[in-house]
Amino acid sequence: MKFLVAFLLFIVPWKSCLSQELNYEEIFGDDWKKAASFEKENRSWMEALIAQNHISYPLAISIIFPELIRYSALRNKIEITLLKTLYVNLGEEYANFSIGQFQMKPSFAEMIRRDAFPAMGLRPPIIFRKAGEYNDITEFRKSIIKDLEDIVSQVYYLIAFIKICDHSFSLTRKDELSNVKFLATTYNYGFEKNRAEIEKMTDKKFFNTRLLRSENYSYADVSVFWFKQFTSGNSIH
Repeated sequence: MKFLVAFLLFIVPWKSCLSQELNYEEIFGDDWKKAASFEKENRSWMEALIAQNHISYPLAISIIFPELIRYSALRNKIEITLLKTLYVNLGEEYANFSIGQFQMKPSFAEMIRRDAFPAMGLRPPIIFRKAGEYNDITEFRKSIIKDLEDIVSQVYYLIAFIKICDHSFSLTRKDELSNVKFLATTYNYGFEKNRAEIEKMTDKKFFNTRLLRSENYSYADVSVFWFKQFTSGNSIH
């Protein structure tokens, strides 16, 4: 009898842990399906471009997949014309907003341009022009907006982001799942932070797809869920 009680005390918490694993495909419903459809429709050229740069495709897409979900949920609910004008004329201090399928912010793009360097060997070659190379700061900001409204340019920024992080944080080659969690958190939180700050944020729950307050989730967990789906062959194909 004592053995049975001990066994039940062991097995019940174990089952409880299993029940806590969230199915983000069900949670985000149609927005997940739209994001998955976008990935499928653009996979051939995105995969080829990412492969040219010697980066794992599922790793790269897992980083931005939560943003694809958010974009599907919010793209018809936010008017950003005024925000674009504010950014071009006044800078990111006055309007730092997310643009495009990957939901990149002007401040993110500015940092990518600042930190990317030719030795990264981007393929095909691309030069990220820095602010000092423009005669007028508003022209620099207009070029940022133009890039962030173009999906091909966004993929280049994503590739550069991964290469910058690899250079800054010496990513492990042995555990791709750990890289997914770390890079997804870094993308969401900021690659200007140090490793300790980023790792501290990995399990924090700030991600949602609603304009009004709703339940939050871990950005990295959503990324990992898609990564596992894709690599196991369970994603939409």
